[in-house]
Amino acid sequence: MTAGRALVFVLALSWANALPTPGELDFVENVRDVGMPRIVSGWEAEEGQIPYQLSLRMVAKNGAVFSCGATIIHSEWGLTAAHCTAERVTIVIRAGGRALSRPQLLFETTDYYNHPEYDESLTIVQPHDIGVIKFNRVLEFNDLVQPIRLQASADKYKNYDMIRLQTSGWGRTWTNGVGPEVLNWVYLLGTSNARCRAAFGGSPIVVDSTICASNYNVTSQSTCQGDSGGPLVVIDVDGLPSEVGVTSFVSGTGCHTGFPAGFIRPGPYHEWLTEVTGIDFDWDPSSTTPTSPSPPEEDSEESEEGEEDTSSSSSSEEGEEDD
Repeated sequence: MTAGRALVFVLALSWANALPTPGELDFVENVRDVGMPRIVSGWEAEEGQIPYQLSLRMVAKNGAVFSCGATIIHSEWGLTAAHCTAERVTIVIRAGGRALSRPQLLFETTDYYNHPEYDESLTIVQPHDIGVIKFNRVLEFNDLVQPIRLQASADKYKNYDMIRLQTSGWGRTWTNGVGPEVLNWVYLLGTSNARCRAAFGGSPIVVDSTICASNYNVTSQSTCQGDSGGPLVVIDVDGLPSEVGVTSFVSGTGCHTGFPAGFIRPGPYHEWLTEVTGIDFDWDPSSTTPTSPSPPEEDSEESEEGEEDTSSSSSSEEGEEDD
């Protein structure tokens, strides 16, 4: 695979059928690839394993329905990708539980705030792909519903190259494949911005506020259609999880092709987040006591080996358009 072949796509899914020409940036909905269905090459989450994960269903002005992920960052606020909520008229949110058909909470909101430098009128991949959702209710936290801490501003440009990260979502399990009923998760390896930018032929989309991640131990591991807006998580210096990325884009070659997936770092946006929400989400990593996280449990399933990894968009289509 040459860098010239790498196209960057937002992890969204719509019903557009035309393939982009080389070098174009577009939504992941336009990513088309033939493959057997198989997040990609990951594992089903246990109940309560990822209590901060949200599922979104958004309705556009023309009645089209899109699917995305998001995270709980406060009892009244969620974090997602701006392209998920851009120009949507309503958002249905599922929280708690791993199965889409059995959420602990199911509610609707119309309030969202996308970063002012994200242009909602443009249907192309762009930086600042980050936004917040106002729940218009106060969530009661329990074993299945919990917030996640955001990346500290002190670490906003940290190099996560070769650091193990985790992402999750209800997105398709293969390019153009099926969307699961049960939440999936997968390990990824951080990829330096320099290597990520080179993989996409020097694309200007990979900026300082971008974080990229590639497959962990099987080339097909990645996010896919329907995972947009979901979390990229690291075990931080104190042994607790922090969200260091919001799922944004992938290669136009597909979800399982081996190119890095792109995420937006929350760290550079703390000032804006506080301005919009009135809440200070920042914290000081130097004030924490470093601990060694518990060793990971043995993977209950082995990802299929020998599959070619093609990083593709992370949204899943379920008779709906997915962001």
